[in-house]
Amino acid sequence: MTIALFLNRQKDEAWKIARGILDYLKARGVQVALEDEVAKEMGGLPISKVDPKSISFRISLGGDGTILRFLHRYKEISAPLVGINLGGLGFLADVPISEIFSALDHLLKGEFTIEERLVIEGQKANQEFWPAFNDIVFHRASNPSLVEISVTVDGVFLNTFAADGLIIATTTGSTAYSLAAGGPILTPSIKALALTPISPHTISNRPLVLLPQHEIVVQYMGKSSPIEVRYDGIDGHTLESGEICRIKVSEKVFPLVSFPHHDYFSTLRTKLGWAGKLKS
Repeated sequence: MTIALFLNRQKDEAWKIARGILDYLKARGVQVALEDEVAKEMGGLPISKVDPKSISFRISLGGDGTILRFLHRYKEISAPLVGINLGGLGFLADVPISEIFSALDHLLKGEFTIEERLVIEGQKANQEFWPAFNDIVFHRASNPSLVEISVTVDGVFLNTFAADGLIIATTTGSTAYSLAAGGPILTPSIKALALTPISPHTISNRPLVLLPQHEIVVQYMGKSSPIEVRYDGIDGHTLESGEICRIKVSEKVFPLVSFPHHDYFSTLRTKLGWAGKLKS
């Protein structure tokens, strides 16, 4: 078995924990692949020397941002992912430090389930599709005021939003920027997208939940500077006045490992600091 181990190299704690995980897995006959730069320091196998299809699992040490960065950097790896949380608010990285080795034990014994999360793709004109695991965000960028963003769904005009921008989020991304902008929380079992305007001028412009089979076309209607289109806050491009971006659900999925005694609603309650108590 080969496992790819990624870590947030900006966190000193991640290096120490990664060494412990490396030793733990090697002692159990598991081959561990690391980013080339990390492999030189830790003595692991450089990931450039590994066939992406031979990787059984990915482990990420950091927060949700760390996971997203590696998903975008290594698009050719499709193995299920285990997220170990070294950050703060994390929904993808939901394994706490205290449970790392029990989680690894469950992993090696096959005691887990895999959630297949939706991935969306955006395409500008006839360029390649860009993947997004959390969201695709249209933002006014350097424009000093609201911009006009038109949306059609399956060729039918929906609305032109006068706003700071627009977020199209997956179920995974519904607890990220979309939630901060007032969007709905979508549980992972729901196959849907959330369309959330950012600070709309008209307060009746509310978030909208769409089924995944819809094709969404976003067009920048303003006459000012270009707006930005960001994929998970990592990759991106601009839209000039009149240009469009087509968005659809990808044929690929994002497989996420879930362990026993971990459930989505407990994670929500803990991460969002909900204080409601069960009453008899």
